[in-house]
Amino acid sequence: MENRGKYIIFEILNPLSNKTRSIDSLNINTMENQSKPECCPQLNPELWDDKTFEWENKLFIKDKVCTLFYMPMNFGKVIRRLDAKVSKAGAQMPDWLCLSDHTSKWNMDVYLAVDKEIPDAENTKLTGKFYSRVYEGPFKDTGKWCKDFETQAKAKGYTISKWYMWYTTCPKCAKKYGKNYVVVIGQV
Repeated sequence: MENRGKYIIFEILNPLSNKTRSIDSLNINTMENQSKPECCPQLNPELWDDKTFEWENKLFIKDKVCTLFYMPMNFGKVIRRLDAKVSKAGAQMPDWLCLSDHTSKWNMDVYLAVDKEIPDAENTKLTGKFYSRVYEGPFKDTGKWCKDFETQAKAKGYTISKWYMWYTTCPKCAKKYGKNYVVVIGQV
């Protein structure tokens, strides 16, 4: 670990390749309760809460997660597979943004933001206007969050054409940080 001013550099070991990757965009000022690096950087909710933004051909790689009544069964395995492809390509994951699209009780498509096209991956781009809100709490509150999101979006005059969930941390990191932030992002 190397300290560069207000930024800190982590070398993270990729368990699939035994190679390390630098992650150099983590701001020390937003990393509370950090005695050691974990797999998920801590989200600064102010950057995503109640925000409207536009993406023009924002690049992602897409994969599928098996779900059982919307509960992910192999999320970690899929993320490790995507991370291996990103690492092999020498690419980065901006904001560690990973959108989930619950297409049915049995499937969830995940979209991992990347900074360049990734060989041997399903590369896709998102374009449009989006609205986001940050929620915190247990996953059982997802239904309440979605109702609130829809209410807030309608109050702004938005009609949601596509919904995404961004589960910002794994359970281990959520426990460490003391917050389980989930960002709901809707294409409007």
